[in-house]
Order: sequence, then C-alpha cells, then structure tokens
Amino acid sequence: MSLTLPPLSRRGLLAAMGVGAGAAGLAACGSPLGGGGGAESNIREGFTQADLTLPPEYEGRTPILFWAPFTAEIYEVVTAQFAEFNESQDEIVAIAESVGGYDDLVQKFTASLQARTVPDIVCFPEMQWLQFHTSDALAPLDGYFDDEWNTDVYIPNYVHEGIAGGETFVVPFARSTPLFYFNKTRYLEAGLPEEGPSTWEDLAEFAPELAKIEVEGRPLSAMAFSPDAWHGQADIWGFGGANSNEDFEVTINDEAGLEWLEWQRKFIHDDGFGYLAKDAGTDFQSGVTAGWRGSTAALTGQTVAADGKFEVGVAYMLSKEGEQKQVPTGGSGLSIVRTESQERQDACAELFRFLAGPEQSAAWHIGTGYVPIVQAAAETQAVQDLVAENPNYLVALNQLENARTADYTNWNAGRVTEIGAAQGRVYGDGTSAQEVLDTLAAELQEGLDEDREAYEAVDFQGWK
Repeated sequence: MSLTLPPLSRRGLLAAMGVGAGAAGLAACGSPLGGGGGAESNIREGFTQADLTLPPEYEGRTPILFWAPFTAEIYEVVTAQFAEFNESQDEIVAIAESVGGYDDLVQKFTASLQARTVPDIVCFPEMQWLQFHTSDALAPLDGYFDDEWNTDVYIPNYVHEGIAGGETFVVPFARSTPLFYFNKTRYLEAGLPEEGPSTWEDLAEFAPELAKIEVEGRPLSAMAFSPDAWHGQADIWGFGGANSNEDFEVTINDEAGLEWLEWQRKFIHDDGFGYLAKDAGTDFQSGVTAGWRGSTAALTGQTVAADGKFEVGVAYMLSKEGEQKQVPTGGSGLSIVRTESQERQDACAELFRFLAGPEQSAAWHIGTGYVPIVQAAAETQAVQDLVAENPNYLVALNQLENARTADYTNWNAGRVTEIGAAQGRVYGDGTSAQEVLDTLAAELQEGLDEDREAYEAVDFQGWK
C-alpha cells in the first residue's frame, strides 16, 4: 500500500468543516452509548444518511452504507462478504459502494461532512482517521464490545492504532505491511538461494549474478525502487535509525539515515543494479526487474499475474546486516460515522462483529492478500490450506512480529509526500543523500513543532 495521500492537516480539516475540535453539534438523545471525547451521546443531529440504492428484497431492514476505498478484486471480496452478512440475518442490510481509493474517500467524506449527508461506515488508513476523530466525526466502539467481540480477538499489532483518549474508534480490517518480492525463477536460474535476500548486503552480492541474465537486451535489474515513505520507514529502521524520536526531534538525517539513503543511491547510480520505476509492481510482473517492495495486500494479485510466467518469492523487508528488522504497519480499519441514527450505528457494530469472525477474516485474507485481522483466522483450515499451497502467505504472516507503528513524521499525509519526494530525488536524479536529507529534516521538524501539541492532546495509543 502506498501512503502517498493528499495533505489534510487537522487544522485544515476543521477549517474546511467550519468547526473547532469540540464543536460537534452534539445532542444528548438518551443514547445507550456515550460519545467520544467526553461527549454525552454518539448521536449527531442533522447528519443524515447519504443516498444509497436498496435492493427490493431487503426492504424493511435497517440499511447501512459503507463508502469502500477499494476497487476491482478487493471491492469484489468486500461485496461478497456483505452479501454473506445480509443473508446471515433478516434485520440489517449492509451496502458497500466503491468510492475509488483512500484519496477519493478523504475528499468525498470531507465534502459529505460539510453537507451533513454521510455514510455510516468509513475505512481510513492510520494517518487519516485521527484527523476525522478530532472533528468528532467518528463514534467510539467500546460500548459494543462483549466477551465474544472485543479488541482481544484481533491481531495485537493493529489494535492500539485504533485507540485515542482511551477509547476505540477503529477496528482492524484491511491491514498490511510492506514485503520484499523477488522473481524466484530468475534467482534459481542465477544459482541464488530460493529464499531470496535477507539483508541489503545479500542483495548487493546477488545483483551481479542477476545482471548476467539479459531481458529485452539489457541486464536484469535486481530491484526497482519506488519513492515511497512507507518503504523508507522500514529501510531507515533496518539501518538502525529512525525518522524522528519520542521527543519529536527529527533524526532522519542522522548517521543511520544518511547511510540508508546513500547506500541505495550508490546501488542505483554507481553500481547500476537498480532504478527508479514509474510502476515497480508492473515492471516486476513484466520481468524487467527481479525485485521490488510492495504491500502484503499485493500478494494475491502478484501471484495471479505471474501464474504461468514465473514463480513469485517473498522475503521480509531487508535490513543492514546485524540490525533489527522492523516494518511499519499499514492499511486501514473500520469506523462508525456519528449520525442522527443510533439504530444504524448499532447495525454497523453488528456488521463489524460479523467481519471479525475467523471464517470471514480468513476469506478476506485469502481473497485479497491483506493479513488476517483476527488471530483465530490463522487457525482455520482455509488459511492452513493456503499456506501449505503457497508458503509466501506464511512469510507475510510471520513478518507481523516485526510490525510497529510508524514514526511521528509519517502521521501527516503532507510530510509523507515530502519524504517520498526526497527519496525520489536520490533514486531518480542521484542527488546526494546528505543534501536531500538535510533539507528534508528542516521541513519535517517545522511540521512536527507545529503539530506536537495536537498530537499529544489526542492521546493516541499507537505511539505508546
């Protein structure tokens, strides 16, 4: 998953909505649930449901609308799971509508809040839901939890990233981590280990052997790079550094950061073993490159696309030899939108409970490649059969032990874009890492200084 989202600061969002963080238009209506942030109710008078098309066979049920930031095969899996939910009971009908990607959802949901005509469910990446939480757009979920459905059923790595101010506003859904993909067929042809590289030093050792293979008259590239801050976060951790520390000090241009980006500059421009790709995943599928980094959610799609052409291999994200492997969490989770209807909010919680079932979570994982969000899903026969058939899925699951929340710098879409652009200058133009990171560090520090008070006020569990 790429995290290149459009800039949308908390301040900008609130300004766009014409409200302050505490001005939510709340009205206590005797709701069985308390509202988030100390509010007395989850009810939000005047916020009605956006238009939806209700199939005639479901007339009379409570309709709930999900604006899904998914398309193609992933959206098809969502609609299949909603259809299964609708058939499992006779009181609620869940409708999923594709709105495009995350960028599209941010823009459309912001506009809907201004118009006060909103969906019942949204699904945001970790960096976005906090911005809507601070505008009181989301309802807390804790009042719905019981012995059967609560945060304990989910994979722990992702649970804390849905909690702010001691309340849960997001439950895991489409969660992922970055993964190193390689062309196993080409690796074996070159006499290289079938498990692929583990470290950057391994990749440097393997690259000359891969380059002896010609593709379309040119040496096979060892890796296609993307200017992606999500990958960069794993990279700098893998060199022993960090983008920033717990004191909100930017450290991306410290010794480890310089070593990381300079290593990759040299690999591309001095050694000629890699390049900046327009679309690294497409290049990988076409056989131009033997390696790239992508989301675990790409695993099913990549496997299908390569079928009959070559065997896909995956490995943990690379690290420097002797350094700890760590990967940033990614993807998105489900939230209930505060509206005028408590009935619809309650119905949304029933859908979330259904989707957290082991069989449903397993089907979502198998159909999309996103990690199974529920711990019990990994024990289902379906997932065990999948892993036996394709061990790549087990690599993706096992890498979760290295997953952690990204540094402060990566929790603002604008700063994520800045980091990716800086990587792009090094990968594409060969600009020195020192020059790029020194400039970037100053820009990032200015942003963190501006947002520190807001970040600390939101009491986000993911940073603890």
